[in-house]
Amino acid sequence: MLHNQPHKFSTAAMFAALLFVGAAAMQAQWLNYPTPGIPRTAAGKANLAAPAPKMPDGKPDLSGIWTTDFLFFRDLATGLKPEDVPMLPWAKELSHERETNDHVGDPMANCMPPGVPRIDTSNEGAATHPFKIVQTPGLVVLLYETSSYSTYRQVFLDGRPLPKDPQPTWLGYSVGHWDGNTLVVETTGFNGREWLDTFKGHPQTDAGRVIERFTRRDFGHMELEVTIDDPKAYSKAWTVKIAAVLLPDTDLIETVCENDKYTEHAVK
Repeated sequence: MLHNQPHKFSTAAMFAALLFVGAAAMQAQWLNYPTPGIPRTAAGKANLAAPAPKMPDGKPDLSGIWTTDFLFFRDLATGLKPEDVPMLPWAKELSHERETNDHVGDPMANCMPPGVPRIDTSNEGAATHPFKIVQTPGLVVLLYETSSYSTYRQVFLDGRPLPKDPQPTWLGYSVGHWDGNTLVVETTGFNGREWLDTFKGHPQTDAGRVIERFTRRDFGHMELEVTIDDPKAYSKAWTVKIAAVLLPDTDLIETVCENDKYTEHAVK
């Protein structure tokens, strides 16, 4: 993440370097304790191509530990054309400034949460930071092993509306409903300080609305379709599709951000 400027140690680059050191440990939890109740091949490995599981009420069961491609953590618009992400002039200028300045000022470098939807893609190269879905009929909880702190989101499925005048937060407020076999999650109430991704620094404002569509294709594969609707930063909504893969026979571990120990090296 230092690019071609070895003398310039940005806060985001410093944080990524610290994460890389712990990458091996992050991916080695409970390796000798297979996840119970999952389909397996004759060799005993998890059968990721098996049919997607169901809840007792017949809804798809999204439970499990998932990881996504780190390219979307770097650039949420990966695979899209520039015209597909219609930034307003100020947002385009800010994104360019963040990218050319080695993404100095990224809130994650100061141990803030990655925000939504970046938290769904918090996977930087070898350092995998997966998320875990815990599903009940009225509530879905997402637990995140992020590169700042372990954190969580609650998605309420009990019919409540989004708050009309929320106290702004990093992760917003989420409600969901089922559209066939797809869980649709709508999140608003952001504080406007978060970045949508890391290298491109696409901005998010307090008017942002994020719609996530979770569709479990089979036992080991899920499609996450993310729509960004933020009229203060983009002239129209835009959508990206992200593949998620199940991580069987492991679990999350605690993550703690201690970046403030090294602030004397940070570029501010």
